[in-house]
Amino acid sequence: MFSAVVRVSLCALLLSPGLCGACPFPCECSEAARTVKCVLKDLKDIPAGIPGYTRNLFITGNQIRRIGPKSFQGLENVTTLSLSNNRINTVESRAFAGLRSLRSLDLSTNQLSGIHPEAFLLENSSLQELDLSQALYNHSAVTPLASSLRLGGGRGLGRLLRLDLSDNGLIFLPPGMFANLSGLQQLDLSNNSLVAIMDSTFLGLDLRKLDLSLNAFKTFKEDSLRELGGQRQAQILLRDNPFVCNCDVEDFARWLNSTSGVPDADRLVCVDPRELHNVSLLSLGELALECHASKGADLALQTSYVFLGIVLGIVGVIFLFVLYLNRKGIKKWIYETRDACRELMEGYHYRYEIESDPRLAQISTTSSDL
Repeated sequence: MFSAVVRVSLCALLLSPGLCGACPFPCECSEAARTVKCVLKDLKDIPAGIPGYTRNLFITGNQIRRIGPKSFQGLENVTTLSLSNNRINTVESRAFAGLRSLRSLDLSTNQLSGIHPEAFLLENSSLQELDLSQALYNHSAVTPLASSLRLGGGRGLGRLLRLDLSDNGLIFLPPGMFANLSGLQQLDLSNNSLVAIMDSTFLGLDLRKLDLSLNAFKTFKEDSLRELGGQRQAQILLRDNPFVCNCDVEDFARWLNSTSGVPDADRLVCVDPRELHNVSLLSLGELALECHASKGADLALQTSYVFLGIVLGIVGVIFLFVLYLNRKGIKKWIYETRDACRELMEGYHYRYEIESDPRLAQISTTSSDL
């Protein structure tokens, strides 16, 4: 009884209802489990008065549009924060700065478009897991996200181990997007629309797991293979991509056969062309040989065309030279031919006049009779 009285007195003196176990309406609180749940409560803002003892905070399925620097004041003990499915579109500067002990942050299934460059700046680098799956409004939001990840990598995301960017419709990744996340071990980029891996995409990373499944990769060319090959310790997942098995896939098929870093390599198959549909990329050795043969044939054909052009050029030069040497004779022949043609045409013209005029024809007959 005495301890209870002391506790109530201290609470009254300190005016700290959060420390005393008060639970904000309409949330559910468990002091024993250090957990607060505000699930499907149609909240428009982060509720005030969340107990200071809270370690696990779940605010999901609400109508919260904006997260700001005052949203989580006094919650230094929170280690797990879930804000999924809240229709959040704006994360302001230092929105999570007061969460000094935060280890896991879930922002999945939101509509993020306004992400401040300092959104993920924390007072310390404690965050280890960041879930942004299906969190972006559209693929254009990747640019502000990239800026916040670069800046947050210096303070706030320095110890990040796992980053989930799946299901966001991404079509490209800005160069150096993950450059400051040097501690990152798992990167999930599955179920997007990525078509290529560019130089410096994974600059500064030493991953253990990289998920690129369910994207739009048709092949991986030299620069992409160099990026993937740089992740020497990573298990790279590539299943369910629409690989096109023409000559451009030759280097990729050879790389697959030489690496042990693609655990689902035996599940990678051709989608096009039709005659190679569902053929494993690991068995494309014969295709590679045909590509080499085709390249050799093309080179031989090009060489033949060049040689033929040279021969025709030489013949043309000789012909012009012969014409030049015989230019006087040719000129004389042209004049003689012209004169002969003129005389012939005059004869035809005279005969035509005689035949067309009966009087001339009669004179002509009389002359012949005399």
